Amino acid sequence: MKLLSSPLARHVAATAFCLSSLAIAAPACAGPDWAIDVAGGEDHPLIQRYNNSWMMAYKKVGFDQTTFPGKMGLDSHNAFQAPITVEGQITRMVYFAPLGKSPLEVHRNYEQALKAAGFKAIISCTPRDKGCDSMRYGFDDHYGAMKEADFRANRSRHPEKSTLYNQMYSLGGSNMLGTDDIYFTYGTLSKDGNLIHVMVNSGKVYRTDFTTTYIEIAEPQAMQGGQVTVNADALKSALQSSGKIALYGIYFDTGKAEIKAAESRTQLDEMAKLLKSQPALKVYIVGHTDNQGNLDANQLLSQQRAQAVVSALAKQYQIPSTRLASKGVASLAPVASNGDETGRAKNRRVELVVQ
Repeated sequence: MKLLSSPLARHVAATAFCLSSLAIAAPACAGPDWAIDVAGGEDHPLIQRYNNSWMMAYKKVGFDQTTFPGKMGLDSHNAFQAPITVEGQITRMVYFAPLGKSPLEVHRNYEQALKAAGFKAIISCTPRDKGCDSMRYGFDDHYGAMKEADFRANRSRHPEKSTLYNQMYSLGGSNMLGTDDIYFTYGTLSKDGNLIHVMVNSGKVYRTDFTTTYIEIAEPQAMQGGQVTVNADALKSALQSSGKIALYGIYFDTGKAEIKAAESRTQLDEMAKLLKSQPALKVYIVGHTDNQGNLDANQLLSQQRAQAVVSALAKQYQIPSTRLASKGVASLAPVASNGDETGRAKNRRVELVVQ
């Protein structure tokens, strides 16, 4: 189905399929008229549900690790072949389409809408393709951690022995991810400079006429920093063994060189504690950036940030400035790929280096 950009066009299109584009967010689709969504579940702003579908399981984690298949097939442990590991926000959803909708129809709608949003498929298979029906084993262990809808309450909304009552009678468990007539797609799309990973699996639910769709979306991002400070003993040990240590507990606003005092105080305290315990120790304070923006500007910024740390240690902790030297190297010494936000966050750091 074609992505439509105007609000009116999207409203009309919602009678067939609910989707928000990357550029213009659409309102979330309403829940179905034949079931009650899982408590706390919500459509992802990137891709929403096939019209009148029931969200019957949901899980969202702010920061976690997940894997996607780099190629078709599973290994001897039912894990994806050539796994692609992603860290960041992970959202998992399971939808049941209204009775009468086939896996092909539902899955093709999701594929079509994703493609219109810039999605590039890496793997796509149908029931005719060998091994497609087994791809779900690469992620079915995720289902156990998902919150399910109240199946009994949903069933009781319908007359006893009615079609929906009977179809809902034996719901629950990883078979809700589909067991027959499987269609599977995994790929990526770009959003705000990041590569978003999307996996969609549609199929028939065991011993029912429901078509189910499992959607997993991984949005790479750096975890919240500042939760662990490197103490003076650890600093001493690292400098003795490696001659340097990377610090992530000193914070700056984007594009600025002023230290965020409250967030950075604990790490500065430990640096000063180390320097005071070893009066002969001389160090370089080295500023590093990611590769976003102009190299010359990043060179200047990294130098200014390193100097800000030197100044803080000298003025606030009375460490002699003759023991400290600031250097800025911009993005010239990365410790990870700058291809995604997870790597860029690792590259934005201050290093303590023995002179």
